[in-house]
Amino acid sequence: MEGQGLIVLSRTRQSGFTLIEILVVLVVVGLLAALAVMSMGGSSRDREMENEVRELYLLMQTASEQAILNNTELGLILEEDSYRFVAWEEVSGEWKQPAERMFRTRSFPEWISVTEYIESDTPRLASDEDELRPDVVFFSSGETTPFEIEFLVGRDDSRMHTIASDGVSPLEWRHPGSEEVEEE
Repeated sequence: MEGQGLIVLSRTRQSGFTLIEILVVLVVVGLLAALAVMSMGGSSRDREMENEVRELYLLMQTASEQAILNNTELGLILEEDSYRFVAWEEVSGEWKQPAERMFRTRSFPEWISVTEYIESDTPRLASDEDELRPDVVFFSSGETTPFEIEFLVGRDDSRMHTIASDGVSPLEWRHPGSEEVEEE
């Protein structure tokens, strides 16, 4: 019985992934994720600026419509890093903060550059001493102070957004790189 001392071990093959295969897949997935984040990262400010401009544009449209519906004048005060709306009170003859929450003071991100061009010889409803003298007035007649507001990130005017009105026509929003205009 010479063969009794010989033990035959059979090795069974198990299915699955080795640690090296799993690590290779994780490295590849990580590189792809990093590439995706880097390619989207450059345009995040563009998206954020578009959202800021869209919010102001929609608020300005709403103010224009509210002025007509409520037969009152609403104004927009543009400051260096923020903006707010005010309402003309006929009784006191002054501009006051409106009661509507949607017209609260809002800030621009510090990296957005805002330049306004506002018609200076248009009639105003306030004296020079009035603290809340609006830059743009939305009249109850549907007219607006003629204006143009430009929004830039840094000095790159190829990505400039513009909100404008000639005073009689509806508000228009010009997007960067396009000649198409969104109107009220």
